[in-house]
Parts: sequence; C-alpha cells; structure tokens
Amino acid sequence: MTITAAMVKELREKTGAGMMDCKAALTENNGDMEAAIDWLRTKGLAKAAKKAGRVAAEGLVGVAAEGTKAAVVELNSETDFVARNDAFQALVSGTAKAALSVGGDVEALGNATFPGSSKTVSDSIKDAIATIGENMSLRRAAVLSVSAGVVATYVHSAIADNLGKIGVLVALESEGDAAELAAFGRKVAMHVAATNPLSLSVEDLDPEVVERERQIFAEQARESGKPENIIEKMVEGRLRKFYEEVTLVKQAFVIDPDKTVEQAVEACGKELGKPVKLVGFVRYALGEGIEKEETDFAAEVAAAVGN
Repeated sequence: MTITAAMVKELREKTGAGMMDCKAALTENNGDMEAAIDWLRTKGLAKAAKKAGRVAAEGLVGVAAEGTKAAVVELNSETDFVARNDAFQALVSGTAKAALSVGGDVEALGNATFPGSSKTVSDSIKDAIATIGENMSLRRAAVLSVSAGVVATYVHSAIADNLGKIGVLVALESEGDAAELAAFGRKVAMHVAATNPLSLSVEDLDPEVVERERQIFAEQARESGKPENIIEKMVEGRLRKFYEEVTLVKQAFVIDPDKTVEQAVEACGKELGKPVKLVGFVRYALGEGIEKEETDFAAEVAAAVGN
C-alpha cells in the first residue's frame, strides 16, 4: 500500500511521534492507522492516543438540573456562528430541561414536549433549522439521578448559563448538607472536564481496552530481555499506573493533587459528618468522535472560478 504524506501527517498529529517513525509505522502495518499507533506505542515512540479523530462538529453542549437529577445534551450545528445565536441557545437549554423528564434516550427526547410550548423537541429543532437556515441535529443526551444527595453540573468554556463546549455531570449520594455537597461535586466535575477519565473505577473499564494495554505493555517489557515472571510483574505495575491515569477514583484530584479523587470523596464525607459515595459521571465534549471532511478552500474557489 502506498503511504501518503497525508497519512503520515495524520499519524503524527495523533501520536506526536517523529515523521520518519510515523512513516515506518505505517509501512510496517500496511497503512493501518490503528495498528500503526499501537506499533509506535510498543516501540515507546508514542503515548496512548485517544483516537476519536479531529473534533469538527459545531453547536453547543447544555446542562440542566432539578432536585436530585441533572441532564446533559449535545445539539450540533454546521457552524460555530450559530452557537452564539440566542434562539439556538434557547433551543439547547430547553432540550436539556426536557431531558430531565424523559431520560437519555434521544428518540424519546425528540418526541418529548419542548418546555413552554405545545411542540415536540424534534419539531422545535425543525423550526429552528427553517428560521436560522442551518442544519442541526440532536446527537446525544444523558441523565443522572440519586435518591439522596446531588448531581452536580459544570460547563467549561461557557458562552451562556449552562451552555458551552464541555458539559459534565457528577452524581454523589449522601445524607449530608446539600449545598456543601454540591460545592464539592462541582469541583469533581471540573476535575472530570480537565482529565477526561475513561471510567469511574477499574471495574468499569472496558475489558478490551485493558487487554489492549496489557498486550502493549507486555511487548514493551519483553524487549528488555527479562524472564517471563519479571515481565509479568512489570506489566502489572504498568497497568496499575494506567488505572491511576484513566479511572476517576484513582486519579490525583486536580484541586488537591496530594489526594486521589477517592480520598477527596472520603474526606468530604468526614467534613459533612455523613458518608459520601461517588456513583457516576458523564462528560460530553462538543463534537468528540465526529470527523468532518476537510476541504481545500483555495481549491474550491479555483474550481468555482473555473466554472
């Protein structure tokens, strides 16, 4: 397979590895991007890459909270300009509020009544498309709730109340003071926005992700030439480090790096005089996992002039 400059550039952007290393990785793996990333990592030439691709979708993430429940939604648009439109912002806010009643099922949310109107959320989006003149879509939604405690919310890069580029929900169960619990929960939500953990705990990690890391660590360890029993210990040690990096409860708390998030939750419980349990989180970053086809604007203009 021919390895193009564009492929090398993409791999370099995803891994931070050198250009020649990227070309070698692609050549070795017949152009397979995912396999090339693993090859570079095995050689110690690249860190673990979140291979979601370039974020290209526009729009807004919105959150809404009521009582012991909170919701987060993502509504996409074609351009960033629309995100600054008051009507679009009201649409995202209303959709998040509607999600509080129906949960995170996108189809059910689309059929729900838009707050303050007799229309459905889907029809309200269609109306906005006609009015604003740009295509829009409700991509996803999630709701967290607790029987006692709080679901704290946080929006990063907010452009209006509860609207921005990253939205986070953090569910904490406790009989402790709600206001103090909410203040702590917001700090945890800010941590989640900053670190983007893969899961709440080790037990919640995708087994395929763990196995993939195990295989990469094993290949790296074998290159040291050490016996298998030593290699096994090396792999387990690296996996423990991996867990500390990607699971929320094991991460160093960004507000107080001397504690893990797990320890910070325990300390909060002692301050409140009531146990606190971190039961879940959701983090939505606008457009993550969506790739928009890149276009050469100069070439488009040249083509248009030629026509």
